[in-house]
Amino acid sequence: MKIAFLDCFSGISGDLFLGSLLDAGLSFDELGQCLKSLPFEKYRLEMRREARNHIFGTRFIVIPEGKEHAHRNLEAIRKIIGQGNLSKPVKEKSIEIFENIARVEGKVHNQAPEEVHFHEVGAVDSIIDIVGTVYGIERLKIEKLYASSLPLGSGFTKTAHGTIPLPAPATLALLEGIPVYDSGIPHEMVTPTGAALVKCLATSFGAMPPMVIQHVGYGAGSRDLEERPNLLRILIGYEQSEKDTETVVVLETNLDDTSPEWLGYLMDRLFEAGALDVVFCPVHMKKNRPGVQVQIIARPDHRDTLMKILFRESTTLGVRFQYSQRRVLKRSVAEVDSPWGKLKVKKVTKGDGEFFFLPEYEACREVALKNDRPLREIFGWVMGLKR
Repeated sequence: MKIAFLDCFSGISGDLFLGSLLDAGLSFDELGQCLKSLPFEKYRLEMRREARNHIFGTRFIVIPEGKEHAHRNLEAIRKIIGQGNLSKPVKEKSIEIFENIARVEGKVHNQAPEEVHFHEVGAVDSIIDIVGTVYGIERLKIEKLYASSLPLGSGFTKTAHGTIPLPAPATLALLEGIPVYDSGIPHEMVTPTGAALVKCLATSFGAMPPMVIQHVGYGAGSRDLEERPNLLRILIGYEQSEKDTETVVVLETNLDDTSPEWLGYLMDRLFEAGALDVVFCPVHMKKNRPGVQVQIIARPDHRDTLMKILFRESTTLGVRFQYSQRRVLKRSVAEVDSPWGKLKVKKVTKGDGEFFFLPEYEACREVALKNDRPLREIFGWVMGLKR
């Protein structure tokens, strides 16, 4: 499956998204021919190679010519998109994006979605950014889109409704359910158009999925940022073919000043919060102190939750983390007939389809106690099971 990952380290907007697709291989001429079919006032498209912090990307620019009628309602935008020479999926997805914007704008301004008059988002450049991006995803045959967490800016901006705080209210409404964080930058990092695009096009947010990269593209923004390059990076490739391989995050910290009782409690809390595995390893630390290294394996989206638990329930002042790949055998719970009655066991399936059984400790312990048998006898019987 062909997939793409949006690395939104400087946020996202419509022109950034479309610029990244062009930089990754979308034909500018084909895009222009497609967009010319939309019944618009005159405009001109430009594609420029520009550098941000010495990293070159593609800047996509829409230049309206003549007077622009920007105050369109939802029905007017539906008609514009409906008259374009676009595939049915591109039309439907583009209209869905505008319907989402109308819904949140209506909620913010206490109006029905059909009564909302788009201002900035109804302008020619915003419509082109949305339709062009949806077309680009289809043209590049990207079947699934992933995105990183989104950095939000702060401050104020002037709109047709007056001065409003950043992030814009419509942007925040569109980002419900999407992971975000404060970038600390006093600029708009995620625009309403950018938020609407990732809301409707991305299937999940967080760490990069396992993939084989084929193309990398950078969309360049219109301004320079002191804190980071104003770019949107897209990675396009294929989903990793091995279905039994997945990405995990590994967290580690070393402790030399904590109680063993606290460590037992810490392990329980980590497992309750979704850790896949927790290991305590003895280590020898500075000043000849014996200590404990805590290592946690978890799914990437559990990283921050588990890190908070480490800081709250242990004496650590810092946590290391890295992303790694792991391959696991498929496993499930099965029930077998044993000399002592029904017994739950682990059924492990190998890559070639063959399977074997492993003891389930709690189930074997219960049987051993109930029948006054050695635990190793129960384990040995399960290990000797034939498939």
